[in-house]
Amino acid sequence: MNTVGLVVEYNPFHNGHLYHVQQSVKQTKADAVVAVMSGHFLQRGEPALLDKWARAEMALAGGCDLVIELPVAYATQPAEWFAYGAVSLLEATGVVDTLCFGSESGALEALEPAARLLFDEPPQFQDLLRLHLEQGHSYPSAYAAAATTYMEELGYGADTRPDLSSPNNSLGLHYLMALLRIGSSIRPHTILREAAGYHQSEITDSRIASATAIRQRLSEGEPLAAIAPYVPATTLRILEREWSAGRAPVSWQSFTPQLLHTLATSTAERLAGLHGMTEGLQHRLLQALPGLAEAGFESLLAALKTKRYTRTKLQRVLLSVLLGHEHGELQPDRLRTGVQYIRVLGFSSTGQALLAQMRKQAKLPIILSAARPPAELPYLGLDTRASAAYALAQQQPSGKGMYRDYFLPPIRS
Repeated sequence: MNTVGLVVEYNPFHNGHLYHVQQSVKQTKADAVVAVMSGHFLQRGEPALLDKWARAEMALAGGCDLVIELPVAYATQPAEWFAYGAVSLLEATGVVDTLCFGSESGALEALEPAARLLFDEPPQFQDLLRLHLEQGHSYPSAYAAAATTYMEELGYGADTRPDLSSPNNSLGLHYLMALLRIGSSIRPHTILREAAGYHQSEITDSRIASATAIRQRLSEGEPLAAIAPYVPATTLRILEREWSAGRAPVSWQSFTPQLLHTLATSTAERLAGLHGMTEGLQHRLLQALPGLAEAGFESLLAALKTKRYTRTKLQRVLLSVLLGHEHGELQPDRLRTGVQYIRVLGFSSTGQALLAQMRKQAKLPIILSAARPPAELPYLGLDTRASAAYALAQQQPSGKGMYRDYFLPPIRS
């Protein structure tokens, strides 16, 4: 069975995602689709609009056959570790032949040479990266600038260098480097991103809108019917069900009381031990609290944000505060060992056949239920804690709702 792998968030699944799934199958001649999907918290340090089971259901309805969860340890990391975790998972299934991702370039000609040059981070590149960071650039912009300068110095012209200021090109580069780092035989393939950019908040097409634009419409109080042109009918039905059940929408604002409580009752010493808390940021956090005009998440971000501390960086740090992620749990040395398990969120009949094949070929244990996570799988414990915290932001949390990881079997389509 020829199988294509996708790395997704589906927050929520929209027509652009449907196009990507369909083109991935068509262009790679795939018989099956495996999606590695972030759980309740996402790569930019944000909570998902609705929970991972509802989003897995959307994915299956949209043409995916097997949905597996990217552990929160990787799902909320910068591009390097996000990509490394996702690619490691696809490799560990033992059944994925091709990795297909969207990009602004729509071609591998510039991305692949860059990946081969940068995957082991040569000393000259490291020096350039350090220089840009010392100049006050955020890590993503410093990385893009250092990569561009390094390739220029090696004689690569503008037409042979990827534009790493574009988010999907940058993430695609990290997918390619992850394939090289783990020595994977999975073949890469990329598809041109159509109609709407990744962060584009305006809607300029009659059928395609970014997830950012869709979420913005909903956050402004527009009814679900307003996004109907931009999402499949199944997505709209699932959204309506989750809205009615009080399980969605979820945003950072939903967590503000818990977050501010944790900050207000923490010492600088305790905060200093959390993942991402660098350069004395714990002191800046505590000093900001008394001056907040209102006890809201956006007010807190506004008080903290600088050129060095981007919104994404701050959201990831605040997520560590919310979830209690300690520095030692997510050190690069630990992340580099790769994922520890394959957590199945949902599957189709074709996905069930894939699972039967994986039971013979997979390189990691396959997890269908997270009840009593084994001590040797600590990242599974982080996932169940994240699910419990996420459920507390819903309208009517319950003990069973907090621990749906223990009770809810994979979604079947």
